[in-house]
Amino acid sequence: MLIIKMKKIILTFTLLFFTSSLSSLSAQNMVPIKIDLPKAMFVGTPTNMSIEKLEKPLGKPRPPFLAPEGTKNVALGKAVTSTDDMPIIGEIDYITDGDKDADEGYFVELGPFSQNIVIDLEKAYDIYAIVVWHFHKQPRVYFDVIVQVADDKDFTKNVRTIFNNDLDNSSGQGKGEDWHYVETSEGKLIDAKGEKARYVRLFSKGNNSNDLNHYIEVAVYGK
Repeated sequence: MLIIKMKKIILTFTLLFFTSSLSSLSAQNMVPIKIDLPKAMFVGTPTNMSIEKLEKPLGKPRPPFLAPEGTKNVALGKAVTSTDDMPIIGEIDYITDGDKDADEGYFVELGPFSQNIVIDLEKAYDIYAIVVWHFHKQPRVYFDVIVQVADDKDFTKNVRTIFNNDLDNSSGQGKGEDWHYVETSEGKLIDAKGEKARYVRLFSKGNNSNDLNHYIEVAVYGK
């Protein structure tokens, strides 16, 4: 009889905990994140690109992305480092300056082959989305686009990969399953699913026009 009563008590507490957790989640006010977009530099997507696993264009604006109220771009103005510390064009700090236009003076051009940049958010945030703008003045596809988050700047602690379209592991971060995409003024929005991290690292390995790597802006939406 005592055992039955104990089971009932345990079941009651379990149900109360579960109900409380659901209430806590539903209490978060989910709202669209505010993304200020630059002007579009071209219309439509070329159909003659012979690239494996290339996403088809939506043909309409991207749907709103919902995140907890208070989520904002926590990368704005934060320090950026790069494997190429002497860019061919532009400055590394362009990447988090808030300017997303594709005209001259807004992008940084890094050297050929696989390059990466690291953004220090200065403290850990719950990250809900990362939006990346490479060069979008022309319809281009960048290769080996990999986005990772971690607890330390050297990416040795709690490293998580949230996007990877390196189909053959040529950048050495594991074989990716994500699709290639054409750069547009909307940028590429990556769902980070609330991962908690301080550092964000992004790879690329040239594009379908040349072997160089370009960034206009990276926005990290967190809380």
